[in-house]
Amino acid sequence: MENITNAELWLCITTLIYFLMNGAQIFETLVFVPKWVASPPDNFKLLLDGRGASLKFFWIIFHSLHEIAFILAIFFCWQIAPVRNWLLVLFAIHFAVRFWTLSYFAPNIINFQKTAETPALAKDLINRTSLWQKLNYIRVAIFVAVSLGLIPLCIKLFNLSH
Repeated sequence: MENITNAELWLCITTLIYFLMNGAQIFETLVFVPKWVASPPDNFKLLLDGRGASLKFFWIIFHSLHEIAFILAIFFCWQIAPVRNWLLVLFAIHFAVRFWTLSYFAPNIINFQKTAETPALAKDLINRTSLWQKLNYIRVAIFVAVSLGLIPLCIKLFNLSH
């Protein structure tokens, strides 16, 4: 068996972590989100830390590890122009969606959690949760597309190296 390069290793690790993350996102989107969106604000208690299924720390750790692996893949693939260039494009898309997550999705979840604790804060919840859920489908689809975009890069890298 031939030795695997650091570029191959980190690109494969990044791809694997991305697909694991996609699985968690798809599960959350298809199973968990419909439960708390179904009856706002009553089901918002599912979002509360310590009383619900708070996924905040899970996502912070998972995304942090993934982004470190992604940056290492870019670093080790830097000298391989066709792989590097597409990795940079995929990372830019990933980063844009992460920015969207931190600027729209996370603040809304925090607001929904506050609403669970103080129902008087509830305003237009049906429309807000419905929009959040629809936009989340788009967000998850983009993340899945980015992970699928990594597969041809893995193939290209292995074909160049072996």
